[in-house]
Amino acid sequence: MADSAKKDFDVMREAMLEVITQHANLAGPEIGRKKIDARVLEVMGRLPRHEFVPLEIKPFAYLDQPLPIGCGKTISQPFMVALMSDLLEVGEKDTVLEIGTGFGYQSAVLAALAAQVYTVELIEELAEEAAKRFARLGISNIEARVGDGARGWAEAAPFERIMVTAAPDLIPPALFGQLKPGGRMVVPAGIAEAQQLMLVTKDSNGRLETEQLLAVRFSELESEDDYE
Repeated sequence: MADSAKKDFDVMREAMLEVITQHANLAGPEIGRKKIDARVLEVMGRLPRHEFVPLEIKPFAYLDQPLPIGCGKTISQPFMVALMSDLLEVGEKDTVLEIGTGFGYQSAVLAALAAQVYTVELIEELAEEAAKRFARLGISNIEARVGDGARGWAEAAPFERIMVTAAPDLIPPALFGQLKPGGRMVVPAGIAEAQQLMLVTKDSNGRLETEQLLAVRFSELESEDDYE
């Protein structure tokens, strides 16, 4: 990459962080916090988001809005990536399950925060694009596969943290079961016009608690059953 282009992306990434910070402050009453964790901002401040979008929209990669990545899917707006990563409270030793890989930007953010990320993508074309990006950037602590995210990844369960980046009408029971006691899950859920970002926690006895945080609009979480 030419030095001038790199500098341009660096400047845009810094501007993105400023917008995230301002957005978090304004949304404070709804989300219960006025700022995003410094670890999350540090990761997003160095991760090249422009490497996780199609070539033709790289100049727009740092705008605080969703962007199309093909197959009718989008990469989430930076503020939402930051907020969901913050709410998940990922520890350095945690194993994280992500549902909905897309082009892999959220996966890469989680990988920089956690020990290991398992990510599931239903659409093979998107999964292949994500794998190329992980390899190009040398991200080695992500294990990815094509599959039905509603079924989770039973062989690798339980997980300390679960991130869902597409919205089911109802949270899939398999994901509740694969969340480790003491764990946290962040998931948008509900019908298209009434989705809520949810924080799910499981206590040491396995009891679940669900908290609605704010209204959101995500792509629907599709299942293999939708194509049968």
